[in-house]
Amino acid sequence: MMAVRSTLFRRLRRLLLGVILALVLLPTLLIVVYKFVDPPITPLMVIRLFEGESLDKTWVPLDRISSHLVKSVISAEDNLFCEHHGFDGDALWQQIQTWLAGDRPRGASTITMQTAKNIALWPGRDVPRKLIEAWMTPQIELLWSKQRILEVYLNVAEMGPGIYGAEAAAKAYFGKTARQLSPLEGSLIAATLPNPRELFAARPSSYVTSRARKIRRRTDQLGPLLDCARTTS
Repeated sequence: MMAVRSTLFRRLRRLLLGVILALVLLPTLLIVVYKFVDPPITPLMVIRLFEGESLDKTWVPLDRISSHLVKSVISAEDNLFCEHHGFDGDALWQQIQTWLAGDRPRGASTITMQTAKNIALWPGRDVPRKLIEAWMTPQIELLWSKQRILEVYLNVAEMGPGIYGAEAAAKAYFGKTARQLSPLEGSLIAATLPNPRELFAARPSSYVTSRARKIRRRTDQLGPLLDCARTTS
């Protein structure tokens, strides 16, 4: 009996070690592959498909995405994207203080962290997902350029029910390509990103319109902080 328990324990231990090793190594492998290969699909896309949603996405390189949208997304989601190395220390500290005060943190995800989540992880705020995201984020910053991070993010981010990426969003909401987006249209799409399933760029609520206006003002103020967002359009 003791021998059976010992054998079972060893097998369970090997299985656990294998799972841990896979969780550590597979994200790194994915990051290396996606440095050169465009992600064909993401876990969230698969989940939405199983929920019965359509899948509207068209990959375009960064230089075919309007710089107005690129800069608006940085202004809306991650002001210091061009400066930090994956984590916004000040924002994280503020959220820790909020948590210590007994309030619910609103999150301090950078564009790099969101990219890590989008390419490999499931939705949610559970601890295992956040730990893997934290493991992936500095590796993405180390192995990818800022431009590659923006390119991947802007091609796989959910921008509406069944709509993923800048090209699909531009065509669905404004009937044009991502390259043709105006400053107003870019800011409207960026304004919906906190909740793209409830907020819509083509039929903007007063909240979206107001947020888009703030994003355009912030974009004008950030100046050199947007240098890594330069594209040819």
